[in-house]
Amino acid sequence: MTYTANDPLANIIWNALETTQRPLGLVSPLARKYHRDIAPFGALAENSPQAVAELRSLMEAGEALYVIAEEPLAVVDGLKVEGSGGVAQMVFPQSAFLPEAGDETGIVPLACSDSAEMLELIAIAFPGFFRERTCVMGPYAGIRAEGRLVAMTGDRMALGDLREVSGVCTHPEFTGQGLATKLILNKLREHRRLGFRSFLHTGADNARAIRIYQRLGFIHTRVFTMQRVRRVG
Repeated sequence: MTYTANDPLANIIWNALETTQRPLGLVSPLARKYHRDIAPFGALAENSPQAVAELRSLMEAGEALYVIAEEPLAVVDGLKVEGSGGVAQMVFPQSAFLPEAGDETGIVPLACSDSAEMLELIAIAFPGFFRERTCVMGPYAGIRAEGRLVAMTGDRMALGDLREVSGVCTHPEFTGQGLATKLILNKLREHRRLGFRSFLHTGADNARAIRIYQRLGFIHTRVFTMQRVRRVG
C-alpha cells in the first residue's frame, strides 16, 4: 500500500502525504492524516492493529476520517468504524483532447479569504469533505451570480506532477447551465499548461457524474473502498 513510483495513485492519500503534501499533515511510521482543518482523510501503510492504533494517536477526540481500506479495519480501542463506500478514481490522459481556449467569462480565482463563501456553497451543494483550510491544498476558482458564489472547483490532493480536480459543486438553483463543466475544463487547461496530470474521485455509484467526466475525456483507473472512522476515546 505504500508509495511506488510506478503507481502513485494506488494509495493516493498515503502517497500525497508522503511526498508533496507532507507539510499539510501528521505522520507516523505506519499512518498519515491531513490536519483536521484541511481535509478529513487518513491513510495506513498496512491494515494492522499497530497501524490503526498509530492513526488513532494522530487524531483528535471526536475527529472522523475517511481511510482507504478494502477489508474491515483492524479493531483497536477508541476507534469506531462508522461506514464505508465505493469511490471511483478517474484520470485525464495526457493524450485526451482538450480545447486550447474556452469560455472563461465570469471565472474568478478564490483564496482562503473566500473560505466562508466556499464552505457555505459546499454545505448546500455537496457537504462532507471541505474544511476551513482545504483552500491551502491548491488553487480554487469559482463563478458568482446574484452577488454570491454559485459554482467552484479546485485542486485537492497533489503528489509530484499529479493534481486532483476536486470541490466540484454548483448551487442547486444554478444547475443545468454548464457551470461545473466550464470550471472543470478551465482547471484541466491550467493543469496541462503547468505540466500537471489531472485526476479526480467520485462516488462509485454516482453514474451521472461518471458519465459527465467520461464525456470530458476522463477514464477509470480503479474503484476502491473508503471507510469512515471516528476517534471515540
